[in-house]
Amino acid sequence: MRPVAFAAAIVLAAIPARAAERFGARVVERGEILEAMKQSRGYSLTATTNGPRFQSEVLLRLASDAGARDPRRQPLFIGHREWFDAYLERTGLTRDRAPLFVRLADDYGQDAIVDYRADRVLTGTPAVNAPLRALNVCIWWPEREGAAKSYSYEDTLSTPQLKVTNERVITYRLLDYRDMIVFNEITGLRGRPTTGILGMLFQLIGEGNVVESRSAVAADGLQVSRARARKVFEVATTVTVHPDGRTEKDIPAGRPDLAAIDGRLKQTLRLRHPAMECGGP
Repeated sequence: MRPVAFAAAIVLAAIPARAAERFGARVVERGEILEAMKQSRGYSLTATTNGPRFQSEVLLRLASDAGARDPRRQPLFIGHREWFDAYLERTGLTRDRAPLFVRLADDYGQDAIVDYRADRVLTGTPAVNAPLRALNVCIWWPEREGAAKSYSYEDTLSTPQLKVTNERVITYRLLDYRDMIVFNEITGLRGRPTTGILGMLFQLIGEGNVVESRSAVAADGLQVSRARARKVFEVATTVTVHPDGRTEKDIPAGRPDLAAIDGRLKQTLRLRHPAMECGGP
């Protein structure tokens, strides 16, 4: 390797370490991320509609593995380049063939801090509806002069089709309930339908802020997802996601198992969260 290239590589390698030190976190290596990604099977990892499922599975595995090894339960720093490189190896894709939502996260340098200390995520221990694991997740890119404040892309596989906007800082609580996954208190993520009646409505009122998403997977691999967005009023939508990423509104008829999942997703969760420390300078 040439001296200039070698020096550049050293500088780039030091960036995640400096950012992690700022938050008292441990840098997660690409190999760790890849091993966690390899355990996700049975559905398309390239479909935008499967993105939240894939991300939540990987983050929960990383936190579980870290908790088993680290008695201090040090937060995790996940660099955008380590995530992207692991994703490319896991899927066998080249950069130019990676899905847009994955490439954009790398292009904008979206790093993440994952704090899996339960007392930082939940206030007290719920008597009922206690999750198996609870994470605080903060995703951001650095704030600097001339840097973008947000970026958007269109998800053409969803029903209705969606325009999704990522703000510079995104935060959420990730809760694993064994039988469902919950993204709670989401901030920094906006979206609006671009097709159908809702698309016409949201053209008038603008993008809605996504505040919560819950999902669970049936025995045959179908995923039921229920999301809430807020803009003037609140909209809640249930969709069924097929393993290949295709979606359909509500759940198919004649599927009592999916109806039971939908009922579970609609149950009230009485949880309290402490303030989340997240700034992402």
